[in-house]
Amino acid sequence: MVGTVVIGGGAAGTAAARALHDAGEDVLLVEAKDRLGGRARSVTLSEPPRRRPGSSWVNAATDTRTRAPGPRPSPGWMVVDLGCGWLHSAKRNPWTRIAEATGFTVDRAPANWRTQWRDLGFPPADQTAAHAAFARWNEAAMAAVDGPDRPLSDFVATDDRWRPMIDSISGYANGAPLSQVSLHDWAAYENASTDDNWAVREGYGTLIASHAAEVPVRLNTPVTRIDHRGRRIRVETPAGTIEADRVIVALPTTAFERLVFDPPLPAKHDAAAALPLGLADKAFTLVDDPAWPTNAHLTGNPHSHCTASHRLSPFGLPVIESFFGGDCAEALDDEGAATAFAIDELVALLGSDWRRRLTPAGASRWRHEPFIHGSYSHARIGQAHQRQVLAEPVDDRIFFAGEACHPTDFSTAHGAYETGIAAAAAILAGMRTHA
Repeated sequence: MVGTVVIGGGAAGTAAARALHDAGEDVLLVEAKDRLGGRARSVTLSEPPRRRPGSSWVNAATDTRTRAPGPRPSPGWMVVDLGCGWLHSAKRNPWTRIAEATGFTVDRAPANWRTQWRDLGFPPADQTAAHAAFARWNEAAMAAVDGPDRPLSDFVATDDRWRPMIDSISGYANGAPLSQVSLHDWAAYENASTDDNWAVREGYGTLIASHAAEVPVRLNTPVTRIDHRGRRIRVETPAGTIEADRVIVALPTTAFERLVFDPPLPAKHDAAAALPLGLADKAFTLVDDPAWPTNAHLTGNPHSHCTASHRLSPFGLPVIESFFGGDCAEALDDEGAATAFAIDELVALLGSDWRRRLTPAGASRWRHEPFIHGSYSHARIGQAHQRQVLAEPVDDRIFFAGEACHPTDFSTAHGAYETGIAAAAAILAGMRTHA
């Protein structure tokens, strides 16, 4: 018998479980995978890659599958984040405070997403025109926000020269093309976000997983059924049933397809289906003797909707992080295709001599990640209200958390954190009321 079971060890679940534990509540965190962090996962590279056939991560790396607390990687190692890697809205992001309080290194260098190193493949006049086109699209969308919901694609002409670039940006930001993203949902995020985007040298995934230090955790424990018919809730897993007074469901929306509530909660399943996970993947390339400064940036092809945003030497490391989103990521679902595409784009910009200096080091494949199957949520057209539906507790016994539950900071680890903290606070308030 447990006071509260938290289901899901991502940013929301670790935040909720840690808050309850620190408040003295009897809490158990259960996670389907063999690691904590969810869609935050850090990997440390310590030597050049060696291909392992059939692996979703092809390198001679040490996976930082931090348990609780688990060691953090040495700063001398090369850490990359397969999932979330930016402290978005960093000045108000609670993970920034947690990182600094627990000895992690926060890098405040600018993200440089709007820059093109040496203007390669993207002349200054084209950059100016592209930025102006994006501003026109953004202004037109914001001007329509008080009207009926519409897809973001409505606000840029089909034949606009820069529409492919804007669509590629939607892929990075939303995990989906303009045509699939709700205006109302997108505007809620944009109006709340700020431009301070920082990074964690030791890995955002390492930070989030380590936050569960001292919290009782069961890994490799997928939850299949939540029976809330009786006075106690029965949480069913392949390893047995856990009885609890309360439950926090902190799962990605895709996981609701395989989760049974008894009695059924159809509104929750409908809300999850209305908030699908888009896709954003990364490919990593090791570099022999980089020629650029730390944290430089290249857009692969600003005239294509399928292109990568290449982050050059983050933290000064000899690695390139290439980011694909939306339809482009879906098309590059094969790891070999993703790494080859990234290197081809880089060689096209840098020159043919660079091919021998670039070594593929693997790629993420979030659509195939067990128990997750995607990156971050976006609302279908007309469905932005479903975030509130998903977040509502049931009978003050079943609570819900996760980035998809946040009204404005969805798709982020800090949005997930805040929903986990809110669920924990609601439980503690209820316990005080009934004490």
